[in-house]
This record gives sequence, structure tokens and C-alpha cells, in this order.
Amino acid sequence: MPSIQTKSIAEKLSILPLGTAVNDFLNYLTVEAGLSQNTILGYGRDLKGFLEYCKSNKIKELRKITSAAIQDYQRLLTMDNKDEASIKRALVAIRMFLRFGKLTGLVDNDFASVLEAPKLWQKLPIVCSKRQVLDLLHAPSPKEPYYYRDKTMLELLYATGVRASELAGLKISDLNLDVGYLRCFGKGNKERIIPVGKAAIAAVAEYLEKQRPKLAKPAGGDFLLLSRTGRGLGRIEIWRLIKKYALRAGMPKNLTVHTLRHCFATHLLAGGADLRSVQEMLGHVDIATTQIYTHVDQDRLRETHRKFHPRP
Repeated sequence: MPSIQTKSIAEKLSILPLGTAVNDFLNYLTVEAGLSQNTILGYGRDLKGFLEYCKSNKIKELRKITSAAIQDYQRLLTMDNKDEASIKRALVAIRMFLRFGKLTGLVDNDFASVLEAPKLWQKLPIVCSKRQVLDLLHAPSPKEPYYYRDKTMLELLYATGVRASELAGLKISDLNLDVGYLRCFGKGNKERIIPVGKAAIAAVAEYLEKQRPKLAKPAGGDFLLLSRTGRGLGRIEIWRLIKKYALRAGMPKNLTVHTLRHCFATHLLAGGADLRSVQEMLGHVDIATTQIYTHVDQDRLRETHRKFHPRP
């Protein structure tokens, strides 16, 4: 996180309520750190719970927060049966907040950085077979009013592995159908270029010709996917549509938009793609994040070996 040397910020925070200090921190993440809106909203939700704890324990200033208070809050989360991932995420938000306080000069020590977070078991992502994904891609019916749009949505998610928020933000100007690629902006507004296959290109072209002009209104601007009101299709709407078609296709009940991202990566690796290329297409900063998909494929290989080897 960049250093902050503006003395007036520290003077201002020293007389502000804790809740206002959190708002200033979230504004800092937006303006200075350049984090995505979804990430900032997540920090805000986690810090809201911590603020309620502080209020009930009469902690009104950032400098009054102690390591003992954070450890006590962690115990309360555990007693409330919060899962390990939620607890770890909450602690990360608190650490970032206190680090902000140290950079502004409001607190002297960044003690939160040495607090122990719960150790997480690595959970393998849900991955569907190629046959299941094809069933999902064919779930929209040509008789439905938004068939071309929804088919485009599904084809692009599987063809490129983009996140729901990235697809929601995709604009027509981000597509080059002649060359076969799209440009998207991921976490931290980082740009990446992803190839697009023939099936997805055909779906997009058909949608642009037959349906998008009918949906287009000034409010939708250049966004590729539009809602029935002509506005850009939001990530929540995309999530609901995926659930609808997954149910129709007989997919697992816990399937999400991100499942198609997992399928994209796993199927590429299973087909022989190299890990670095998949990392670049997914937009992962650390290749270790991408390596989880090699574990998924190894599970498939073990199952194949168990099923067909004469001495399993």
C-alpha cells in the first residue's frame, strides 16, 4: 500500500469517530489503492461487523484497538460458527485498516500483521464435465425472448473464463470478432486480452445482429449485454440467469458463475494447455492460484486409473 505523508489526514482522523475512520479508509482504497468496487464492498461488510463489536465494547478510536480485542473478536466469529474463509477475510480487512492507521500516523504499531489467521484447508473447485457444460450451453431455448443474449452470456463465460463482474463490464468496443479476442478489466482494473473461440464469436455476432439493437437504449451505452430495460446486465442478474439455466440443464445445485471459470481452466489444462498461458487468461497474479486446477485434473486421472486399471 502506498505511503501517506499528509499530516492533516492524521490530525483529522484523531478526532473522528471510528466509523468515519473506516469510511476514510474505504475511500482511500478507492482513490489511492485502486482496488475494485467488489473488493472494497467486501472490506466494508467485514469492517461493519468489527465496528459493531467495537461499539459494544466501547472502543471509539482506532488507537484503542488492541491485539487482545482482535483476538477476542476472532473467537466470537468462531463461536458464531463462521467458516474459516470468512474469519480470515475479516482479519485481512482489520489488518488493512490498522495498516492505514499506521500510515496516517494515528497508530504507532501495526500489531495486526503478526496476528495468526486460521489455517485454511484448500478446497478444490467444482468442475463439470465437458458434456455437462454443453448441456448448459444448450439450455436457453430459441423460443425465449432473450435467447440470443443469454446464449452469448453462457458461451463467453465458458470460452474466456471471465468473472461475472468482468462480463457485466464488457463493452462492444472491447471485442474484436474478426481477430477473435476480447479485452477485459479484472481485479485492480488490470487489463488482459483473452482469445475467443468460433462458437462464442458466432453467438456474439448473432446477438449483435438480431437482438441487441432491439434492447439498446441510451442508458445501456456501449455495454455488450443489456437487460430488458436497456441497461447493462449486472453481475447479480448474470448470477440469477446462470442458476436458472443450470437448474434446467440438471447441473449441480451449488453451481455458480465461477464454476464456468473453473471449467474453462480445467478443460484447457486437460487438453494440454500450459499453466502460464492459463494463468494469463485468468488474470491470476500468482501462478500458485492457477495450480489448483492441476490438482483437479489429477483427481480426474486418479479416478480414471481406479476405474480402468486391471489392478486398481
